Amino acid sequence: MPASPPPRRRRSWLSVLMVLLFIGALVGGAWYLVHRAKTPVAATAGGPGGPGSGGPGGPGGPFGGGRGPGGGVTVGSARAVQGDLPVLIDALGTVTPPVTATLVPQVGGVLAEVLFTEGQSVKKGQVLARIDPRQYEQALAQAKGQRAKDEAQLSAARLTLQRYQRLWDQDSIARQDVDTQAALVKQLEGVVEADRASERAAQLNVGYTTIRSPIDGRIGLRTVDPGNLVSAGSTTGIATVTQMNPIDVVFSVPQDRVPDVLAAQKAAGAGKLPVQALNRERTQQLAEGRFLTLDNQVNVSTGTVKAKARYANADGTLFPNQFVNVRLQLGTVSGVLVPVTAVRTGPQGDYVYVVDDQHTAHMRAVTRGLATVDQILIEKGVQAGERVVTEGGDRVKDGGKVQLGGSGGSGSGAGGGADDAAAGAAGASAGASAAGSAGRRRGASAPAGAGTAPVGASAAAPAASTGNSEPKVAPAQAQQAQAASNSGASSAPAGAASASTYNLDDPAKRPPWWDRLPPEVQQKLLAMSPDERRAYLQELRERRRAAREAGQ
Repeated sequence: MPASPPPRRRRSWLSVLMVLLFIGALVGGAWYLVHRAKTPVAATAGGPGGPGSGGPGGPGGPFGGGRGPGGGVTVGSARAVQGDLPVLIDALGTVTPPVTATLVPQVGGVLAEVLFTEGQSVKKGQVLARIDPRQYEQALAQAKGQRAKDEAQLSAARLTLQRYQRLWDQDSIARQDVDTQAALVKQLEGVVEADRASERAAQLNVGYTTIRSPIDGRIGLRTVDPGNLVSAGSTTGIATVTQMNPIDVVFSVPQDRVPDVLAAQKAAGAGKLPVQALNRERTQQLAEGRFLTLDNQVNVSTGTVKAKARYANADGTLFPNQFVNVRLQLGTVSGVLVPVTAVRTGPQGDYVYVVDDQHTAHMRAVTRGLATVDQILIEKGVQAGERVVTEGGDRVKDGGKVQLGGSGGSGSGAGGGADDAAAGAAGASAGASAAGSAGRRRGASAPAGAGTAPVGASAAAPAASTGNSEPKVAPAQAQQAQAASNSGASSAPAGAASASTYNLDDPAKRPPWWDRLPPEVQQKLLAMSPDERRAYLQELRERRRAAREAGQ
């Protein structure tokens, strides 16, 4: 008999077989997951993430391929309008006080008193500090004494000159003595004038020991405390006084816009052009002032010209050396306005997608003009009243069909409040409508708010993907949708007008039916942007309308 193989070799073949089976299972699982992600399950075709819905994650939703029920790409749109676009120059400016004065002592000595509080407002001429004046008062007294002495000598010399002149008239003395005495009088007169100047200088030094504010403004932090020795002409000084109102803002204007600024200033008049000072985010106006002037030369390193605007600053909003955003308005320009997001740039230049009445998008070259943060002036290519694509244009093709996700306003898209209002008006889903059709066949009339059941009802009634457009609802799903419709219809908003105050992003402003939605639906809605939520709700309306027509 042949010898049986060793047990060790049998165990090795068994191990190899198990490894191969494990690898095969991994490959099969990966293949299954990949094909499952590409092909949605038919039972979820009517839910928020199914291929037939406009929900997030489905091909019709904002996170899917963007295809609506009509086969077109779901896009946001707005109409071009005829209006006035403000001509603005935005720049970064620095708040600069017109006058800044440093309190530098003009005489040296001990700082005896500080008579101000740091940060207080001071007036011109107000006493702020005192230096010990005693040494300067003694110097003044000494100057006065010297002047009195020299004045006495001058008086004696004048009397002697008068005697010499009488004797000269009598021919009793020589002419030389008279001339010498006259010269001595003039010499003493000069000495007295010098003494008077020394006295006035000593008087000034005494006055300099009292430090006064040279301007109206706000005083800063002191750098020297009382009792310290200060010297004349120190670089730091005792404190700094800054003029707060009025106050200036210095900013830069591109050299290409200098002619526009000069023309606007000439047309409006000196000091009439409005200039706004905005905060860092450009969301709040800090102050409004008037344009003053431009500098007399261009900075060759930056290609800009310095400009200055003045603000009253009565409330002290602007602070010295503060950085602000400056917006200079030169006037307005009339033309066709579209949102900034509508204009795209390609190899042939700027273009927009114009949507006609058949929901067909046409690429059209445009010539853009001036622009603001949210609007662009179209000089050529678009007429007022035409609808242009503002969101989702990267998926649009020239001549392709589009599905409008919502009508944007003139120059801006719909906001979050409009989306929440639409949630109340289009909350009922295809499943809820199919379940409600059974009640209509029984002769019962649906309540007025049945059309505003929670959006979550759309997820409770998925339609089976059978190849036709008529949804089929399972009994349990129909009961769940009917219960959602009965419980949520009365508390849902009656229309967009009453629901306009709802805001899904704010927990305090969510609608009453929000808590009855499934958690996964709540998370999907909160994860959507306003445009995606608007497109999703538009899909819900279409599905609800189609289901209602199929149930009749």
